[in-house]
Amino acid sequence: MSFRMTISQVEHCPGLYCARMPPPASPGNCTACPRGWRAIDDLCHKCEESPSFYDWLYLGFMALLCFSLHCFFIDFTSKRKSFARAILATHVSAFVECAGAAIVTVLVAPPRGHLALHSCGVVRLSDWYTLFHNPKPWYAGALGTVHCTNEAVYPLYTLVFIYNALCLLLLLLLRPAVVRVFSGTQASSSAIYAALYFIPILTVIHAVFCGLLYYSFPYIVVVVSVVTIATHFAIQLDQSMQSLLWSCVTDKRNMAVILGHWLLHAYGIIAITELTNPAFHCGLIALVPLPAIFYIVTVNFTDPEKLLMT
Repeated sequence: MSFRMTISQVEHCPGLYCARMPPPASPGNCTACPRGWRAIDDLCHKCEESPSFYDWLYLGFMALLCFSLHCFFIDFTSKRKSFARAILATHVSAFVECAGAAIVTVLVAPPRGHLALHSCGVVRLSDWYTLFHNPKPWYAGALGTVHCTNEAVYPLYTLVFIYNALCLLLLLLLRPAVVRVFSGTQASSSAIYAALYFIPILTVIHAVFCGLLYYSFPYIVVVVSVVTIATHFAIQLDQSMQSLLWSCVTDKRNMAVILGHWLLHAYGIIAITELTNPAFHCGLIALVPLPAIFYIVTVNFTDPEKLLMT
């Protein structure tokens, strides 16, 4: 008797992700559920639930991560401290690319043509790594492995790959034309080359660390937004409190950078709390400017020239 026949006679399917198709389909061997189905109590169930609020926030985080890196490299390669017309046009192009890729990604996923998703949901960390949970009944060795790898978190895993691919496609279609019309400088072209590197890197990071990112991204956003806003103030030439305050209200580029950090910080707070208690959690969002205010108020106490040498 073959190993497959033995497995089909077992009352319960082995492992977390092996199951049989439900009636009226004829019962068969325990195997991986089709895409868009999930194993629950030894049977494959079609995923027709809507993603949770946290799931949407995770997808939004992956989209914002790509857009934020676009903005960083556009600003970094421009070497300018003001919003020139060409730089603003490049930022707008990056926003159109990421927003367009996000909308198309949702539209092509079931139910197709609607700004909605059918999801299996996420129950545990192992749902992201079903490849490592193929069972070996009776410790039968490599030949006895039952291969039940499937997308248990459907469609959260594959949507990010589709989104990144569309971002690359729209980048190649739109950005060169925008650069040619509004700038044509080497700095603007360098931002395109940077995107051709970091988008594939983001794809690899998602493929390997998707589960860890899913559970930790709210805290990553909050910590990174605080660190980067402090770094932004620290690189200012004039570190006096008056100069930092004045630049926050008169420098358009500085205002845009600070506002972007505040929005990311608020996004992280929303993801952590999920707004389960709106009255209290909205109060936490009101504290978003606090790290920037704290840096400006205490900057005089951190001037290295005022530290006593011992």
